[in-house]
Amino acid sequence: MATDAPPPSKQQHKLPSPEEFNEVAQSAEFGELRRSYRSFAFPLTIGFIAWYLLYVLLSNYAGDFMGTKLFGNINVAFVFGIAQFLTTFLIAWWYSRHAAAKLDPKAEAIKSRMEGGA
Repeated sequence: MATDAPPPSKQQHKLPSPEEFNEVAQSAEFGELRRSYRSFAFPLTIGFIAWYLLYVLLSNYAGDFMGTKLFGNINVAFVFGIAQFLTTFLIAWWYSRHAAAKLDPKAEAIKSRMEGGA
């Protein structure tokens, strides 16, 4: 499996002390990283859970609606079930793009500073 990433460095990185770690954890930059993550992940998680619960509740309590045939042997329940899988992959793809664009650069800057690279 080929990747564009360089091989791991043989150089030993300095590990931060507990005091340095706590200092960084209290910094505004780390707070911004956490806020950026939470503002993306929490609403999406809540939305997906609501979407999943809607599917489960409709399956349990709206059998006639979910059994409505759309075409051939394909009914509403089947379409909703397939949509659950598609939604999962869409969220994973969207999070990957968000992390690469917004989270990874901030995290890498913090990590390199903590390891003594900056």
